[in-house]
Amino acid sequence: MSAAVVPRTDVPVWVALGAVEHRVHYVDVAPWRTRVLEAGEGEPLVLMPGTGGHLEAYAHNVAALAGRFRVIAYDYPGHGYTTHATADLELDTYVEHLAGLLDALGVERAHLNGESLGGWVAVKFAAAHPGRVGRLVLNTPGGTMASPEVMDRIRGLSQAAADDPSEERIRARLEWLMADPATVTDELVAIRRAIYSRPGFAESMRHILCLQDPDVRRRNMVTDADLAAVPGPALVIWTSDDPSGPAGAGLEMAEKIRGGRFELITDAGHWPQWEQRERFNEVALAFLTGEGTP
Repeated sequence: MSAAVVPRTDVPVWVALGAVEHRVHYVDVAPWRTRVLEAGEGEPLVLMPGTGGHLEAYAHNVAALAGRFRVIAYDYPGHGYTTHATADLELDTYVEHLAGLLDALGVERAHLNGESLGGWVAVKFAAAHPGRVGRLVLNTPGGTMASPEVMDRIRGLSQAAADDPSEERIRARLEWLMADPATVTDELVAIRRAIYSRPGFAESMRHILCLQDPDVRRRNMVTDADLAAVPGPALVIWTSDDPSGPAGAGLEMAEKIRGGRFELITDAGHWPQWEQRERFNEVALAFLTGEGTP
C-alpha cells in the first residue's frame, strides 16, 4: 500500500444508488438468506461481484443500467450480508444458488454481468442452463487461469483482511484491485470493514478462498467445453492494469465463445465498472441492448 494515499473525492455509494428507485431485501434460497438489490424494469440483468465482494461493487452502475433493465445485484453465499459459509464453496454451489435465486424472484431468463468470480459463475451457469441466459458481460472474468502468484496474493490479502478487518488491511485488499489506489474511497473501505467485521466472517472467508487452492481450482476451472456451451453473445471486458492476468487471456476467452466479443478498457484494474464507470456503462449498455457497438 502506498504510504500516503489521498482518498478520491467521489459520489458516495448510496448517493449514486439514490439516483434511481430501488430496494434492498432478503430472499431465502435454502440454506442461504440472500441480500438482493433490485432496481428498474424490463428484461432482468443480474450483477455479480468478485471473490470476497458484495453488491456495492456495482453501486455506480445500477442507475445507468436500471434505465433499460430490471437490475438484480446480490451477495453470494458466504459473501456480504448473505448467510456465512460453513463448508467450502465451489462453483456448483454458486451456480445452484443463482438458479434458486432466479426461481425465487420469478425470473426464467436473464442477462448476466459478472466481474472476476462473477464472470466465472456466469460462464458455468450459462453452460449448465443455456435456456436461462441472454447476453453475458464478463468483466475481467476468473476461471481460466491458475497463477500460483496471483492465487497466493488473493488468499493472503483476503484472509488477512477478514482475520483483522482494520482500515489498513481492508484498504490493502481493495487497492490491489485498482489501477489508481485513490479510487479506494474511505466509504468503500468502511462498507467492506462492516461486512468483514461480522462475527463468523473470517471462517466464511476460508471457505470462499478454497478456489485459490490449486487442486480445488483445477477441478472448477472454465473449460473450452464450457465456453463452447455458452449459447448467446458474450462481451469479455479486460483492462489495461488488471492484476489477475494479461488482456490476452480475455481475448482468447472471447474467441472461444460463440458470438464472443472483446473490449479493452484503459486506466482500470480488476474493477472496470468502478474505476471507469462511465465508459463501462456505455460499453455494457451498447452490448446488452444491441443498439450500438462498444
